[in-house]
Amino acid sequence: MADETQTEAPVEATAAPEGAREARGPRGGRGRGGGDRGGRGRDGRGRRDDRRNQEEGGEEFVEKLVHINRVSKTVKGGKRFGFAALVVVGDAKGRVGFGHGKAREVPEAISKATASAKKAMIRVPLKEGRTLHHDGAGHFGAGQVYVRSAPQGTGIIAGGPMRAIFESLGVHDVVTKSTGTQNPYNMIRATFEALKDQTSPKSVAARRGKKIADLLGRGGSHTAEADAAAIVE
Repeated sequence: MADETQTEAPVEATAAPEGAREARGPRGGRGRGGGDRGGRGRDGRGRRDDRRNQEEGGEEFVEKLVHINRVSKTVKGGKRFGFAALVVVGDAKGRVGFGHGKAREVPEAISKATASAKKAMIRVPLKEGRTLHHDGAGHFGAGQVYVRSAPQGTGIIAGGPMRAIFESLGVHDVVTKSTGTQNPYNMIRATFEALKDQTSPKSVAARRGKKIADLLGRGGSHTAEADAAAIVE
C-alpha cells in the first residue's frame, strides 16, 4: 500500500502544470504572432484588386484598389509614415466612381478612399450593356486618353488604372489608348473626363425633340426602327 501512494503522487504533481497551461492558453494571442494583429503586418498590405461589397440596401459594388503610395514625414522623434490609397468603385451596371484616401494604416486609407468613391459616382450610358455608344477622348494634366467602342468579343483592351475603371463600370468590349503620362491619378481623371462626354441616342433624341429612329436613319440605315427599339439607355 505504501508503494502505491508513492507512485501516484508524482502523477498528480505533473498534471497540475498542464491544467495551468491550458488556463493560460487563450492569452497566447497577445504576442506578436497573435491572430488579431496578423492582418496589419507586412503581408496584410496586399492589394484588394477585386472585391465585391454588398450594401445594406442590397446594391452590390465592385471595389478595385488601383494604387497605394507610402509617404513619410520627418519629425523630431524620427519619421512618421502614412499611406495614400486610390480606389475605383462601380456597380458593373453603368455607374462608376473613384476616390482617394490618406491614413496612418493601409486598411483605413482604403476605407476612406472607398467611401469617397461611392459619394462621387457617375452614370455612363452603355450600348447593349457591354460597350460605349461612341468614341471619345479625355485630357487631364499631362494625361491624354482615347476610348473607342468595340464589337462583341473584343474584350477590354486597356491597361493599369483604365482597366479597373471599365471592369467596375461593366464594360466588356472597349479599346483604349493612353499617352503623355503613367501617373495613375491623371490617367483616371482623364478617363472620367472622356466618360462624362458619353451620350446615348435616347438622350440626344430627347434633347432635340426627335425620335431615336430619325437619328439612326440619317446614316442610311434600313433597320433604324429596330435599332431604336433595342436601345435601352
